[in-house]
Amino acid sequence: MNKLLSSLLAITTFAGVAAVPALAETAPKIVVVEMAKLLDDHYETADQNAKLKGDEAKANEELEKLNKEGQDLVAQLKELEEKGKNPALAADAKEKLQTEMRAKIEEIQRKQNEVQSFRGNTQRSLQQRIQNFRKIMFEKINVTVVEVAKKKGATLVLDKSGFSHIGISPVIYADSSYDITEDVQKEINKGRPAGAAAPASPAPAATPAAKPAATEDAAKVTFPGAK
Repeated sequence: MNKLLSSLLAITTFAGVAAVPALAETAPKIVVVEMAKLLDDHYETADQNAKLKGDEAKANEELEKLNKEGQDLVAQLKELEEKGKNPALAADAKEKLQTEMRAKIEEIQRKQNEVQSFRGNTQRSLQQRIQNFRKIMFEKINVTVVEVAKKKGATLVLDKSGFSHIGISPVIYADSSYDITEDVQKEINKGRPAGAAAPASPAPAATPAAKPAATEDAAKVTFPGAK
């Protein structure tokens, strides 16, 4: 009986000792990082924002040109309308004038469609460029995040800048000593070219001038700024 009890105690003791290092090996070390900050402050983001703003400015210049052309067409239509008010105008002249007015309205509507198409294509193009850039940058930043996390012995990295489907951050609380954002940023800036642009806020999607209203009514066919 004593021998059996001794054997059981020995087995129990061995199992307890063996379990300690196993738990220690599997215990997770969690760190947090702010991916949005790393993207916003990245030197490549500043360069990209400058390019986007330049292209947006060019697009707005082209949009203003198209709107000016539309305003001129509206002014021409109003001149035709004024001529049509002349009571001394002959019947055939009135009919010709009506034909010219209908043609002018169609021309105005084509110009409106051109403006709307240009605006939509420009917005989609800029938004797609922003999305593609962010995707590439997050993949690039993620490599550095993993490298820094491994150096710190981390087994799990959480992004504290994101929001869940219910609108709250996935990281409710994190001790600042577990935040590796600054460490990652230092690693990123090791590759910063001399003279690289300073960090800047992300460029918003292009929002050219307000779109003109389209209508069949000649008196209501207008472009921004038309008088």
